[in-house]
Amino acid sequence: MPIINVKLLEGRSDEQLKDLVSEVTNAVEKSTGANREAIHVIVEEMKPEHYGVAGVRKVDQ
Repeated sequence: MPIINVKLLEGRSDEQLKDLVSEVTNAVEKSTGANREAIHVIVEEMKPEHYGVAGVRKVDQ
């Protein structure tokens, strides 16, 4: 059972997230041969205040 965890900064529409789950599922099914019904995709959205690169929070850029 593949479990895929995707972390994104918040701000995508419901339609974008729906498409993301579908496309990730398709890619995992194609590349691993896993049964589609066994593929789990977890999307975690983060606030820009909770994400930083090179010592700077995304919200502060």
